[in-house]
Amino acid sequence: MDTPNQLWHPPLRGRGSANNPAGRFASSHSLAVADGWMTDLEFPDSIATEVLPERARTILTRNDSPDIPFSQSINPYRGCEHGCSYCFARPAHAYMDLSPGLDFETRLFYKADAATLLERALSRPGYVCRPIAIGTNTDPYQPIERQLRVMRQLLEVLERYRHPLSITTKGAMILRDLDILSGMADKGLLHVAVSLTTLDGELKRRLEPRAASPTSRLRMIRSLSDAGIPVTVMTAPVIPGLNDHELETLLEAAATAGASQAGYILLRLPHEVAPLFEDWLALHYPGRRDHVLSLIRQCRGGTTYDARFGQRMVGTGPFARLLAERFRIACRRLGLDRPHPTLDCQQFEVPQEDSGQLSLFEP
Repeated sequence: MDTPNQLWHPPLRGRGSANNPAGRFASSHSLAVADGWMTDLEFPDSIATEVLPERARTILTRNDSPDIPFSQSINPYRGCEHGCSYCFARPAHAYMDLSPGLDFETRLFYKADAATLLERALSRPGYVCRPIAIGTNTDPYQPIERQLRVMRQLLEVLERYRHPLSITTKGAMILRDLDILSGMADKGLLHVAVSLTTLDGELKRRLEPRAASPTSRLRMIRSLSDAGIPVTVMTAPVIPGLNDHELETLLEAAATAGASQAGYILLRLPHEVAPLFEDWLALHYPGRRDHVLSLIRQCRGGTTYDARFGQRMVGTGPFARLLAERFRIACRRLGLDRPHPTLDCQQFEVPQEDSGQLSLFEP
């Protein structure tokens, strides 16, 4: 079945992508061509979100990448309503025969049995407790979490068995779960990273249309820190020529709000993300498009992306080295270069299997 490659103009309200190209595994492609018959009045200015359950067989994803600091993760949701135009997770929608463009933001899936699957995984013979990372692909606190509460259910399981975890989010809804998170942090079982991309409200609206505002994210950092939770600020992604000039300002604002550690990631444009981001630049910042893409290529060996371990997160070349040095100096000045305590895996309690069978000796 063909997937439309329609360039929407004006952009859809509250959506990051301007089009819906076919995924890289699609057997056929179609191209919408303006023939003069349609008018702007025939295009919608918004599109509804569709949410469907995904009956997953497993919940833990294993990782052995040498440049990622975790060995297992959970993704409660597939797709993300935040609609960040740069999101490196977009290409994963191709595995569902859907587009990494608008489909990624509007056709979402949730792990309906996530909590049950997690408890089952933790109780398996031979399971070795290592911190679980949540939010490394799509955000666990995107808007649909308010109704579905998949993340909340996962936290309840992890709290029950004293299992360590780290959370990465830009969703203010994390504050709903402070009752669980603060207790886990007290036991040395939790780190949280808050993504802070820009302090410019207009850039945020275009770049991350349904994510929390910069002010809300700084309040998140303050509330989490006040609750005793170690908070890392992730200035990610750093986009050359678009938000890189904010790096020191972002770090200073986060440190003032209570962050105690920082990290950064240079913009990543794997697979279908590169043309999607180029379309986004042409639509929102046409005057900067060529300059931004030129700087990205300077950091990626002449291409838009370099997938090599050790290079993909930080890039190469003079611009990338200068960025790394600016980050290092700012973190040292602001006290954001001290590592958080290691998460404690020794407290983990293996779930006891309940067969549901009554004892013969019970009355």
